[in-house]
Amino acid sequence: MPLALALILLSAGWRVAAVHVPALANFAPLMALTFCGAVYFRDKRLWLAPFAALVLSDLYLDHYYATVLRYEWTSGGAVIRAACFVAALGFGAMVARRRNWLNLFSGALGGAVFFYLATNTASWLGDQDYAHNAAGWWQAMTIGHPQFPPTLMFFRNTLASDLLFTGLFAVTMEYAARRTGQPSLLAKRATA
Repeated sequence: MPLALALILLSAGWRVAAVHVPALANFAPLMALTFCGAVYFRDKRLWLAPFAALVLSDLYLDHYYATVLRYEWTSGGAVIRAACFVAALGFGAMVARRRNWLNLFSGALGGAVFFYLATNTASWLGDQDYAHNAAGWWQAMTIGHPQFPPTLMFFRNTLASDLLFTGLFAVTMEYAARRTGQPSLLAKRATA
């Protein structure tokens, strides 16, 4: 549990700090932590750590967006984000059955794409500033609102951070397994 608590605090802190650096928007370890938790942790209680980090950082970000940027997040948006994290757990559980580097990469990629499509489609559906037609959906997927960085930049950062942090987590787990004399965690499950 100390590891889970540390991951919660570090992930929430990173997400909060990144909002103040526009180039790092959506560059956060939370989705990768959720995905990898399902891949590597047998104790399913640890799967809740990313959800705690999401809720803690959402509380701050909701206040920040409302007071500084004059943009209100909705409870529906919070539900969509949480659903994306549940999907990442599902992707991780699938990868855990046949762990290898390709499946790990594919799961992280799938989670990033799903998050991007789900959150931007939800934004398009619920935001009055988007036209509710194909052009409005395309705007939500590519450039977003003019007062914010383009949504494609958010996707780029989401994809890059999910792949980077998934890779770092997997390499760390492999290193820990080898240090304790255990076989490779990826190879062990891939042949099972």
